[in-house]
Amino acid sequence: MSDLDSLLAKTSRTFALSIPPLPEPTRREVTIAYLLFRIADTFEDAAHWPEAQRIAALEAFCGLLASESRTEAARLAVEWTAAGASPHAGYAELIREVPFVLDAFRRLRPEAVAPIRTHVERSARGMAGVVTRSASGRLSLTSIDDLKAYCYVVAGIVGEMLTELFLLGRDNLVPVADALRARAATFGEALQLVNILKDSAQDAAEGRDYLSAAAPRAEVFALARADLESAMAYILTLQQAKAPRGILEFTALPVRLAWATLERVERSGPGAKLTRLEVAAIVAELRMSLDLGRAAVDFAAGSRQ
Repeated sequence: MSDLDSLLAKTSRTFALSIPPLPEPTRREVTIAYLLFRIADTFEDAAHWPEAQRIAALEAFCGLLASESRTEAARLAVEWTAAGASPHAGYAELIREVPFVLDAFRRLRPEAVAPIRTHVERSARGMAGVVTRSASGRLSLTSIDDLKAYCYVVAGIVGEMLTELFLLGRDNLVPVADALRARAATFGEALQLVNILKDSAQDAAEGRDYLSAAAPRAEVFALARADLESAMAYILTLQQAKAPRGILEFTALPVRLAWATLERVERSGPGAKLTRLEVAAIVAELRMSLDLGRAAVDFAAGSRQ
């Protein structure tokens, strides 16, 4: 049986780096929540399946979130695995381990189970709506507003869920709860926009045209920068309210990586990535900043994050 950290490492390079510093029980809750969102993402991305099959899988997954039946989870996991839900080895293993992940989810504290279930289900149902718009397995977004709506469904909702988990049991964050909630969706959307810009060529080859020909690429880059600035304000709000260091590291690392990636893609084009050494340097720089009591992110540095 796979363990949660192993599944995380096999399904997300960035989150495998940023989740471990989180304090418990938030670390376990965020790990499980990420895996649940990734299960839904796998069905949404399964362009090799007919649309009806992808929608049915998303609906069935929503049913499992509300169910206590391990038997049904095991049956569906076998069915989805046999149907080849994903060619990606890590995602395929995650689908096999759906019953295990759901077992871990149900053992979380009740006050965490509720927001995770609500937000994962909202995202999964939104993804089903996106799939209904596909034509012959191909998704094409038609405008900037379309792109923003898509990013909200797959990532903005994640930011909203994370915020609710951060607030659980932390009285010092209550005074800034409204400020955090106001920027929670943009925090998630910013990271998704950068990934879309980075992976646009591969996505298009796999039947996902997220960047409309009607939306100038420069406008999408400008939107990504604006969203990243909002994400930085979100992080600084957490820091000023004395959020635990692990939460600051968890939120700031993806944003610093996204700034650096955005700059690389803008200069070198889709597919450009940071090297492992560059990622390690950004991790080290962030940890030094936090050690010295400096800001987790720096508006003045902008894309030099």
